[in-house]
Amino acid sequence: MRLYRRLLLAATVLAFAVIALGAYVRLSDAGLGCPDWPGCYGHWLGVPDEMHEQLAAQAAYPARPVETAKAWKEMIHRYFAGTLGLLILAICALAWRPACRERQSPALPTALLGVVALQGALGMWTVTLLLKPLIVTLHLLGGMTTLALLIAMAFRDRFLAPSACEAGAGLRLPAAGALLVVIGQIALGGWVSSNYAALACPDFPLCQGQWQPAADFAQAFTLRRELGFDGDGGLLSGAALTAIHWSHRLGALAVLFAVGTLGLGLVRSHDGHWRAWGIALLGLLLLQIGLGIANVLLALPLALAVAHNLGAACLLSATLALNIQLHKAKSPGRPSTIKGFAVAGGVDGTRTRDPRRDRPVF
Repeated sequence: MRLYRRLLLAATVLAFAVIALGAYVRLSDAGLGCPDWPGCYGHWLGVPDEMHEQLAAQAAYPARPVETAKAWKEMIHRYFAGTLGLLILAICALAWRPACRERQSPALPTALLGVVALQGALGMWTVTLLLKPLIVTLHLLGGMTTLALLIAMAFRDRFLAPSACEAGAGLRLPAAGALLVVIGQIALGGWVSSNYAALACPDFPLCQGQWQPAADFAQAFTLRRELGFDGDGGLLSGAALTAIHWSHRLGALAVLFAVGTLGLGLVRSHDGHWRAWGIALLGLLLLQIGLGIANVLLALPLALAVAHNLGAACLLSATLALNIQLHKAKSPGRPSTIKGFAVAGGVDGTRTRDPRRDRPVF
């Protein structure tokens, strides 16, 4: 189990790095730095650096100029993602060993491996389908799903004191609502990024100087279309880009309300465990809102835009971890301990375990 935990920790950290690199590649317009997949101009290792390699690459792909810097960005992202995939494969293999199966179900690691396989396919289609917005958004959501499953696996073995179990039982519903709102907002943010609509509203809090800007929501959320075009094959209008951006801002208000309500509820708790989580959650929320506003006012600087993507990953991780822990909390009047220890059944239905035998992942 020690090797399993170490691999899980390494994979979780690497998942954050892959999300950051993916955002960096996308936001620096390097998503098509390599016109093929999984190699780059036919190179499995490296990119065409030498002059004769660049001439050969140009001959093979005459419609695509060879841009070495962008190609390196894309390949580094692929190398990190490939390493993450190998770590997850190792985690899944360990989870199916008899010693691990006795302690926890291998269902989550197996599901995670399936998500990684789908994520690889989405990465390929992102390139071969020339950054189609739906595929790019699904690829971003796939990365967030990978991280979420790793977080779920990490926190399912953490144990709560009996006082924390009882104090947190009443916060399950607002926590579930906050998680759903965060997931929806991440999807909207991916749609903004994949359609290059981040600067459709260059001012704040107004949009183009108005509270109700001209917006075409029908074309904005037509899913089956090419990048820069509407569902009928015409150029995507500015009103459609405005609708995409404005929807994300409205989603930010929903996140502010839902996560803010949850955070304040945690801070008011009489249990120090939940108060600490509430302070952390409110801090992440304010940081993420601040990054979003700064990206608009400063015209989307690359570092802040990448940080905004990482902030979304952190907020998702925090709300998911909270939901997992609150799920373990027993309602008042129901038994919450066994022989003096907190009951902590796994989120995947695994049986209760003695905390003296199982240590927390982190």
